[in-house]
Amino acid sequence: MTPRIDDLPVRDELRGKSPYGAPQLDVPVRLNTNENPYPLPEELVDRIAERVREAARNLNRYPDRDAVELRTGLAAYLTDTTGHRVGVENVWAANGSNEVIQQLLQTFGGPGRTALGFEPSYSMHGLIARGTGTGWISGPRNEDFTIDLAAAERAIAEHRPDVVFITTPNNPTGTAVPPETVRALYDAAQAAKPSMVVLDEAYIEFSHGDSLLALLDGRPHLVVSRTMSKAFGAAGLRLGYLAADPAVVDAVQLVRLPYHLSAVTQATALAALEHTGTLLKYVEQLKSERDRLVSELLALGYEVTESDANFVQFGRFDDAHAVWRQILDRGVLVRDNGVPGWLRVTAGTPAENDAFLDAVRELKKEQTA
Repeated sequence: MTPRIDDLPVRDELRGKSPYGAPQLDVPVRLNTNENPYPLPEELVDRIAERVREAARNLNRYPDRDAVELRTGLAAYLTDTTGHRVGVENVWAANGSNEVIQQLLQTFGGPGRTALGFEPSYSMHGLIARGTGTGWISGPRNEDFTIDLAAAERAIAEHRPDVVFITTPNNPTGTAVPPETVRALYDAAQAAKPSMVVLDEAYIEFSHGDSLLALLDGRPHLVVSRTMSKAFGAAGLRLGYLAADPAVVDAVQLVRLPYHLSAVTQATALAALEHTGTLLKYVEQLKSERDRLVSELLALGYEVTESDANFVQFGRFDDAHAVWRQILDRGVLVRDNGVPGWLRVTAGTPAENDAFLDAVRELKKEQTA
């Protein structure tokens, strides 16, 4: 008899859990995974090929385990786009922001320690916490999905977590967190006991506001996490990074696997950084399309959560999964992300967004007929 997971000596905190993932269905329009819909420009593809060819000549050797050239490029990108100086000593890179989060929890979490996040939020925070043996605590949000500061401060004081996650813009809701809220939560975390605060800015390039990177000054326990998957249109690259006090960068290297970033990954990311200007023009197009989705959905009578990301949460539905299926039947895949009464749609190309809007218009007509 083939054993099931439950028949194996799996850790108790993993029993009954499901792996993270979104449906991968073969439909004409896929707007469910917050990918950048625009392929990389040909000149960047050519530059990637050049850099990878150079790296291939030395694949018999291990890559730079500290990724110094890449971290230098990422530091320059952060400095140029935020106006806040970041040095190579402040930056660490890994295989996607999920590995960044994993390394942070391996370093500052673990058995006997806890992490707290304000849900609904990025579910991988809790999944990675459990995977590293870190206890997970779900903190409160308001009805409009903003953070209830007073309730959040009480939760931190009560639970005294070792790691606090703040996601801005928040996935799956798209809501941004004001800097004064982040400052207050950081202070609350330090008052409870010295705790690490991780500011997840995976979608910050799509925000109406600015990055909160400048909050790193004078806050040695604050970490800003980023990714190249979204704004850089490089989800297939798997490159994430963090900015923090140099001591944090030193600390996460205690748990990183040796040579964790391949030479090919580093070469590809460096090529992408050379084309930042072009890639960020796509971001501006997607921000405009995101705002168009918000306006059109509101005009159709849907409720829409304010969005600073490249996606829009809309509702409310008595049976969100049934509506998800009705949209899918019209050739458009959106995300049923488990928030009761709500669905999430990624901002795609104008044509993809038109297809989505046509689908929900049809649904509205059927509902009112």
